Amino acid sequence: MELNKQLGFKEVFSISSGAMISSGLFVLPSLVFAEVGPAVIAAYFLASLFVIPAMFAKTELSTAMPKSGGVYFYINRSFGPLFGTFAGFASWFSLSLKSAFALVGIGIFLEPLVPVYSPMMVKMIAVGFTLLFTVLNIMSVKESGRIQVIIVSALLAILVAFVIGGAPKVDINHFQTFYTGDSIRDFISAIGMIFISYGGLTKIASVAEEIKNPTRTIPTGMFAAYTVVTILYILVIFIVTGILPPEAFSGSLRPISDAAVYVAGRPGFYILSAAAMLAFISTANAGLMASSRSPLAMSGDHLLPGFFSKISLRRGTPWVSILLTSAFMITCILLLDMKTLVKVASTMKLILFALVCLSVVLMRESRLVTYKPAFKTPFYPFMPIAGLLIYLVLIFEMGKIPLMITGIFFVASLLWYFIYTQSRDKKESALIKVVERITSSSIKSTELSDELREILRERDGIVEDRFDMIIKEAEIVDTEDEMDMDGLFKMLANILSCHNGCTEEDLLSMLYEREEESTTVIHDGLAIPHIVTEGENQFDIVVVRSKKGIMFRGAQTPVNVVFALSGSKDERNFHLKALMAIAQIVQAPDFLSNWLKVKTIDDLRNLILMAERARKGKV
Repeated sequence: MELNKQLGFKEVFSISSGAMISSGLFVLPSLVFAEVGPAVIAAYFLASLFVIPAMFAKTELSTAMPKSGGVYFYINRSFGPLFGTFAGFASWFSLSLKSAFALVGIGIFLEPLVPVYSPMMVKMIAVGFTLLFTVLNIMSVKESGRIQVIIVSALLAILVAFVIGGAPKVDINHFQTFYTGDSIRDFISAIGMIFISYGGLTKIASVAEEIKNPTRTIPTGMFAAYTVVTILYILVIFIVTGILPPEAFSGSLRPISDAAVYVAGRPGFYILSAAAMLAFISTANAGLMASSRSPLAMSGDHLLPGFFSKISLRRGTPWVSILLTSAFMITCILLLDMKTLVKVASTMKLILFALVCLSVVLMRESRLVTYKPAFKTPFYPFMPIAGLLIYLVLIFEMGKIPLMITGIFFVASLLWYFIYTQSRDKKESALIKVVERITSSSIKSTELSDELREILRERDGIVEDRFDMIIKEAEIVDTEDEMDMDGLFKMLANILSCHNGCTEEDLLSMLYEREEESTTVIHDGLAIPHIVTEGENQFDIVVVRSKKGIMFRGAQTPVNVVFALSGSKDERNFHLKALMAIAQIVQAPDFLSNWLKVKTIDDLRNLILMAERARKGKV
């Protein structure tokens, strides 16, 4: 059963931006300020630049493959199931853990507002919110997305009001000593801490399969969220730095709320504290929604037992995967010390970002004709390679313990792969396709190409018509031998005689008669020999690629593309429709160059099937 497509631009924007505005804005600035001083502003700006390669890479992959699972799905299809197993568990683990941590973070802002306060009460409140969002996500992803829109709208309005009200209160003297760190490594480490705040930006890729018009909605929603949140990050931190005395800034876990006292008195403190709680709630909701799609996608690929992929018939939501993720989050809330584990989750997030950048390279270099992203990473391959190098540096700056724990996690994922997954998952990867380009053609497979074709068909809402069905079964001849028109016609007559009741001699005669009436060379490089035969309900297409070209009589240039049509008299209407479909296919500016470039017969078939043309439903 397919997931419902219920998320539009507002929901995509709100999920992406809501996942970023939490501890990264309301708690983290004071920790970073204690290390680098007012240079925290520059650190946030650089972190926003460093996330761009991952954002572009995920946007490209999600518009090419809008499937549940996000990072897991892309890495699995790029590197294969071994790395896919690690990516699936790592993505689920890091997102779930950060979401649980966000709910616990409410306690920091709840303390001054509640007369009776205890750490256990904070945990129970966090569990309560987890259960609430579990119900919302099971009931409807649209309702969950709608709640997210309301929360993020209120949050953004409060932050904008804080910036406007706080601007006149800024003391420029607070910026005189701009950098207070001991070394450049302190600054790099600060960027690494901040960078994780942007990790939520790309969470939307995990629910790409549930987004309406993903080729447009994902890029616009994600880029809008990135722009708005980056501007807010920098402006809010500038205001806080300019308002709070340095010792008050570095010593507070509620710096924005404390700064709001200077802007609007005690009511300002309460309003910003409430906004912080909204931020943590929105992060948890978006995190539960996104992370629950990893087990769903892994189950679909047989990396987890099949019951994880169950979808509610009534609601169209993956209820088992949501319940599993919710239970894991509640366990983390009740039992775990978050500090080290959040750092581990951050390290995993950086590793996943690095693998995503490599995934773009592998998918591009596989040269699959069915890999057709609606958005392409600019400055390829320099952008993903630069991202890979940046993330590797930040990974090693996270420290030995997170790296060690991440290594143990990777080994555990490998064990799961060899014990459970290896014999079940047969999915092909882009890495295999890259290897195929430099090895024997005898090992070539079409599984990934065909899967991508079906994803594109679903993405673009393509309803296959009769022409598609015939092309799927049509005989395609790929020849590198020199051939003239006579040789071509003899070959076509031989192939077509096996498909209808006409003799090879009769078919050959009809091909010559049609050519004598007027040339079937439509334009340079393309010929469409077509004949009408006796009988009923018969229609065949034979496709020929000749790399060296076929010389037709009277033609000025050799023909590389041949569509030979043979149909009975009662198929005249469809005969004309097929001619129109072929005309639309070959008119694409890059069709001929791609036709000569692709490697296999199945690539040729997919090139025809995925070409843009008018379809009017099944014929």
